[in-house]
Amino acid sequence: MADLPAPGRAIDLNADLGEGFGPWALADDDALLDLVTSANVACGFHAGDPSIMRAVTLGAVERGVSIGAHVAYRDLAGFGRRFLAVTPAELTADVVYQLGALDGFARLAGDRVRYVKPHGALYNAIVRHEEQAAAVVEAVAAYDPTLPLVGTPGSAVLRRAREAGLPVVREVFADRGYAPDGSLVPRGEAGAVLHDLVEVAERALRLVTEGVVLAVDGSQITIEADSVCVHSDTPGAVALLTAVRGALEAGGVVVRAVGR
Repeated sequence: MADLPAPGRAIDLNADLGEGFGPWALADDDALLDLVTSANVACGFHAGDPSIMRAVTLGAVERGVSIGAHVAYRDLAGFGRRFLAVTPAELTADVVYQLGALDGFARLAGDRVRYVKPHGALYNAIVRHEEQAAAVVEAVAAYDPTLPLVGTPGSAVLRRAREAGLPVVREVFADRGYAPDGSLVPRGEAGAVLHDLVEVAERALRLVTEGVVLAVDGSQITIEADSVCVHSDTPGAVALLTAVRGALEAGGVVVRAVGR
């Protein structure tokens, strides 16, 4: 994808939005939309509902924020953070269903879905799970082969996406701990989620400008990224994103959505 931002010069800043349900809200979507350049919008399987999807897509379009389909396992009770051994055909159908639903609301708001980013356990599974990675790629390619697919650098899903001719977006996380092998530290383990504003902001800037991050054991990991994510359900997410964006811009990095 020729217009992907080059590390050290420009970067996309994304967060997961629309992850409430009915009267329950998980994060301050309006405040987050003022800070991100891309919004990963829950499509109803792990969180979100039609009213929330419509509100977030409208807010994103008003601010010029790119809309991404945050597709997941069908797991509302587990917030999409439990692995499900679904068949490839079922997973492909589920991804198309979610993508089409969000795209409908995005078009009503005056735009369209600009990319696809799997959520939670699905995101982590398709780093190595070849069958599920292929199923996700098949869904995106069938719906719109011009849509970029967001994932972990070096993952099975990004390799398969490239082979299928899909654009890819390599993502890193400012507020998550990394294991020495470059994978994310599982939630619930020490060092999995980072909360310190200064640490997270400095980490994001180094990821973008130097292409490195420190693992939980202190070793240095080389990693290239097109987009930086801060989780909206991390406590203090608005303050974290404010600090990250401020650090990037102060460091001379242009913060803009992929493809814009």
